[in-house]
Amino acid sequence: VQLQASGGGLVQAGGSLRLSCAASGRTFSSYAMGWFRQAPGKEREFVAAISGTGGSTYYADSVKGRFTLSRDNAKNTVYLQMNNLKPEDTAVYYCTADRGGSYYYYYIRETEYDYWGQGTQVTVSS
Repeated sequence: VQLQASGGGLVQAGGSLRLSCAASGRTFSSYAMGWFRQAPGKEREFVAAISGTGGSTYYADSVKGRFTLSRDNAKNTVYLQMNNLKPEDTAVYYCTADRGGSYYYYYIRETEYDYWGQGTQVTVSS
């Protein structure tokens, strides 16, 4: 599985961005998908996750109510809509997928994912 993340950029605090992650593979709907982020000098942290069917999602407390994760299985793509961005959201954002079979499950730990995209930079200015 190859993952291609896009949509990062520079935005002012309070603004919005939408990240996309396009995946290869013929059974995309079986992959649990997630987003993690890593700020300079910090460890990578969980942001959001979605089950293969898209019926279940989970968010880190720090983004709950501001970020929305969705997927279009017909397009093999997940979307992370980020609203009301804050300077502390500045990080490289990585999309990730598990090895499949997760139609109804999502995961929040890095070790539960098998494939990682290249990352996209999000910078929020104050």
